[in-house]
Amino acid sequence: MALPPDKTSSSNDKAAAQKAAQQDVFLREVDDALRQDQIEGFMKNYGKPLLAVIVLGLLAFGGWLYWDHRQTKQYEADTESFVQALDKVQAGNLDDAKARLAPIAAQGSDGNATSARLMLAAIALEQQRKADALKLYRQVAGDAKAPQPLRDLALVREIAANFDAMKPQDVVDRLKPLAAPGNPWFGAAGELVGMAYLKQGRQDQAGPLFAAIAKEEDVDDGLRSRARQLAAVLGVDAVQDVVDEKGEPIAKLTAKIIKPADAGGE
Repeated sequence: MALPPDKTSSSNDKAAAQKAAQQDVFLREVDDALRQDQIEGFMKNYGKPLLAVIVLGLLAFGGWLYWDHRQTKQYEADTESFVQALDKVQAGNLDDAKARLAPIAAQGSDGNATSARLMLAAIALEQQRKADALKLYRQVAGDAKAPQPLRDLALVREIAANFDAMKPQDVVDRLKPLAAPGNPWFGAAGELVGMAYLKQGRQDQAGPLFAAIAKEEDVDDGLRSRARQLAAVLGVDAVQDVVDEKGEPIAKLTAKIIKPADAGGE
């Protein structure tokens, strides 16, 4: 026969569950109160410095956005002025070109400012103001913040403009690092170094250098032609070897074909 359910045990379980639930609610309230006290304490101690940091961060970010916007607008304006200056130069209005380039050149060492100085130097040479041109070229060449390719260009143009007044060895010392095959300025710098060698009577150095320039495909055709002629005058062969599809020089191949015919004729 089955025993009736124990009502006392059931009531105890319900009371225990209710008590546990009450304790859980109490603990959550205590935990929430503790967290609130911690937050209030943190804000009391660090709230103002934290707010200041946030405000300063927002101000800095806003300032950077404004600066970036100004830089973009300035770059666009400089580019437009630079293009207009080029148009003025092509039209022969050099003074108008100078007026447009001068504010750009005074701005610093970025690409636009450096390019403006180089163009002002070219205008100075065109107007027979050699001293002004050399000063601008030296300024660009010695500017460590300017783009390196433009610094090298300024150096080459400075020495080309002042070549006759310089000692040959000074030309060699300053341009020799650029007068090497593979360098973007090999042709222009190498020609100047070669001419300096000739002024020193060092034909044995000038001839091979001119021949190397003549064989460099990346060099301007006009410069290669001059170098080839100078090399020939100095007794150095500057004609590029022509090869067949197997890489064998055509001259040697022609000799192989002609030789047996000559032998048979004899």
